[in-house]
Amino acid sequence: MKKNKVTKLTNHEPLELNKIIEGLGFTKNFRSATAEEWYVFIPGFEDPSLGGAPAKVFIQYDLQGNRDVFINTTIIINDPELHQQEKSLLIQQIADELINRLVGYADTLLTVHAGENSYDAEYIKE
Repeated sequence: MKKNKVTKLTNHEPLELNKIIEGLGFTKNFRSATAEEWYVFIPGFEDPSLGGAPAKVFIQYDLQGNRDVFINTTIIINDPELHQQEKSLLIQQIADELINRLVGYADTLLTVHAGENSYDAEYIKE
């Protein structure tokens, strides 16, 4: 997976991006001792095959108390409209918001699967 280059925003895009980020919704689908699965609802987007949540988040963690272990998080975006290169900044902002809301301050290895906008990242607290 590659890192995407961030492009400049036009004047109306920050308001549009903020509206989408503020409208994110979540439903926990599954939880075990080592993992969680969340459906993510993104305003204006949907899963093309089912019409439901356009994204899923898988969080795998260790409950043994070792704070040096990374949490592994995978975000899968199903809506093909979000796979387009011009949506890369939106995908990055959605991923940041999902990490902040669902994982918090833990060290995290992130993988985003979103067509052309796929990438890997690390979130490390200092």
